[in-house]
Amino acid sequence: MIKDRIKDKNKMIKDKIQMIDQHVKKLLWPLTRALLVIELCFVILYPIIKKISNAVKSRSDMLSPIVLWIPQNFSLDNLRYAIEIMDYWKTLINTTCLSLLTTFLVLVSCSLAGYGFARLKFKGSNLLFACVILTILVPPTTIFIPMYFNLRNFSLMGLTKLITGKTVNLLNTFWPFILTSITGNSFKAGLFIFIFRQFFRGIPKELEEAAYVDGAGITKTFVSIMLPNAVPAIITVALFSFVWQWNDSFYTTTYLTSAKVMAIQLSSLPYNLMAHLTPQLPDSQADPFYLSMVQDTGILLAMLPLIILYIATQRYFVESIERTGIVG
Repeated sequence: MIKDRIKDKNKMIKDKIQMIDQHVKKLLWPLTRALLVIELCFVILYPIIKKISNAVKSRSDMLSPIVLWIPQNFSLDNLRYAIEIMDYWKTLINTTCLSLLTTFLVLVSCSLAGYGFARLKFKGSNLLFACVILTILVPPTTIFIPMYFNLRNFSLMGLTKLITGKTVNLLNTFWPFILTSITGNSFKAGLFIFIFRQFFRGIPKELEEAAYVDGAGITKTFVSIMLPNAVPAIITVALFSFVWQWNDSFYTTTYLTSAKVMAIQLSSLPYNLMAHLTPQLPDSQADPFYLSMVQDTGILLAMLPLIILYIATQRYFVESIERTGIVG
């Protein structure tokens, strides 16, 4: 009897320990997950919140030891200076037009290439697709110099030089972006072709076969059958292409030296701040902290359209990512 009681007590103790262990695990995992989310949000949101705070601070708040986040004296001077120095509204229109143009051309060229690799089998297709994947791995700087000289002395395979006797300089125009986008040679084009290929391979072939039976050709099948079913891939590529073109500073500052686009304005913002604010605020030349506040405001203005775009399209973006070949 005593042994049975001891066994029962030990079993009860073990059961209680297991229950406590299960409760602790149930509590620890949500707590750990919440802490990770909070830390990630802090890392991402802290710079944005700091820039918003700097944008509405006055110069007196900058030097105040008690002002950290919320200004005592709200001022729009930083926003006014940044908009004026960057010629913001014209820059915004130019950058939006350039990003939309390259996004549309990238969608056209990469969707065609992705469909060809997914459905049209021809000799050497696997080798060509391997070259496409290689463009994802190879840094763009490796082909930058020949592309630069080719665009600086553009001859369209010698035709323009044969007709006019000289080459054409395409730099400082939108033509470098148009040509690289329409030929599938733009920034991250290899990744976009891969996304389209993976998505088209997931569409049942019976849809195409039914279109062929009805007398549709390859072009009509692609336009009327494949593209409407590839909306998730189109949304994913469009958002990626637009954002990367908007944020690109490597190609943009190389091909465009005087155009008013965000990358050019942000790269020249420190110099323009010194040139513009020093005559208006003579003591600002000795005050790099205030110049830094105005520069942060300019960066915030450049980020603002992308933040609005993400808030407006985040649901569609997440759904599109889940249905493409990027995950799963």
